[in-house]
Amino acid sequence: MKREIVQTGDGSTTIHLPEWEESYHSKHGAVQEAYHVFIHSGLSLFDGKSVAVLEIGFGTGLNAFITWIEHQKRQQTIDYVGVEAYPVLPEEAALMNYPSALQALEQQFIFEQMHAMEWEKAGKVSEHFTLTKRQQFFQDIADVDRFDLVYFDAFGFRVQPELWDVAIFQKMYTALRKGGVLVTYACRTSIKKAMLEVGFEVEKLPGAPGKREMLRAFKK
Repeated sequence: MKREIVQTGDGSTTIHLPEWEESYHSKHGAVQEAYHVFIHSGLSLFDGKSVAVLEIGFGTGLNAFITWIEHQKRQQTIDYVGVEAYPVLPEEAALMNYPSALQALEQQFIFEQMHAMEWEKAGKVSEHFTLTKRQQFFQDIADVDRFDLVYFDAFGFRVQPELWDVAIFQKMYTALRKGGVLVTYACRTSIKKAMLEVGFEVEKLPGAPGKREMLRAFKK
């Protein structure tokens, strides 16, 4: 499938799939969406604690890179697992402008290191940040009580509704520890119902710029 590098509303880049009319991040701003949904609504709940993160859709590596930047500020230990069925090519990752968009050019080497790391192998990005990239279909995830936080960043329901059904959210619920949290940019009635059906407590939050609402779910 053809992939194009495009600029989003906040100046940061993303990958666009013309065939699906779908992008990896919000056209209103890739960086601002990532911060709003995954950092402010997710990681911030665990300030001062060690956190195991599961990202559904490693994609361009933006969420992992921002989480690395934040773990330094927050002095957190992060065990980060990014799952991706179709990895971004190294030459595509090299065209992403996230270090400059985040005013973190001195950390460019970290972003490059994340993409250069071997798949299926845990590696130290820094002393308190471990990254494992798994090339895997989301339907094949089988972790049990492993994670504190899920970044659910799959392609939208419009193009891949099968990634937003009860079976997938059952896997997310099982993968989370008690007290774990799932955050996603999406907010659709059928998605909320699927989350509730597997046992999550679900709340709507204000969405990132350009989107009215998002969802946050808790495993009690």
